[in-house]
Amino acid sequence: MSVDRRLPLLAELYQHYLDDHDADRFARKVGRSYSQGTLERLAGHDAAVVRRSAVLALGFLGDYRANPAMGKALLDDDRTVRLLAENGIRDVWTRLGTEMQRRKLQLILRLNAAKHYEEADRRATELIGSAPWFAEAWNQRAVARYALERWAEAIRDCHEALELNAYHFAAASGMGHAYLRLDNPLAALQCFRRALTLNPSLEGIRAEVDRLARIVEKE
Repeated sequence: MSVDRRLPLLAELYQHYLDDHDADRFARKVGRSYSQGTLERLAGHDAAVVRRSAVLALGFLGDYRANPAMGKALLDDDRTVRLLAENGIRDVWTRLGTEMQRRKLQLILRLNAAKHYEEADRRATELIGSAPWFAEAWNQRAVARYALERWAEAIRDCHEALELNAYHFAAASGMGHAYLRLDNPLAALQCFRRALTLNPSLEGIRAEVDRLARIVEKE
């Protein structure tokens, strides 16, 4: 597939990526040609293919400063842009703080994935103590505490994550699930609606909103 030569080089690099699926090559070539600020600007380009290219690149290369651009891309008219943003923004959320703090967060992510929730909770609490501005540390502690059935504490941690990162749709939806566990459908509905406002592509959450709206109307 040819690329319109009037478009930025980024679009051509994206097409090469679609052809060979070599993420390292794509990221390396983009990193040599574009600054993060330029990629953030191109994430709002008129051409969907350029927005796709920029959002993909930010997901691979962008640090936490890319969060607003990625958050806006979650609302893009183009479905592929939205999907790329949803995947990439989760990585952007982890790219904050010092190298040591990022390594600690990666350990917490692995502990939660392995269902070692008590240890994840302990490690996240330590990280929050040294980096209370790290929204993803709060969110990961919320994940652990939800799994440990400490739902009120999970809600507080999700709230902190959202205070620090207004684009954190995962914290909003996590808070909604915790409110459901506390048998508070109205609060859950409000949280799920907030999550959908941030990320309209959350189809499972959309179904929950429809279900809870009917329940709340009957009460």
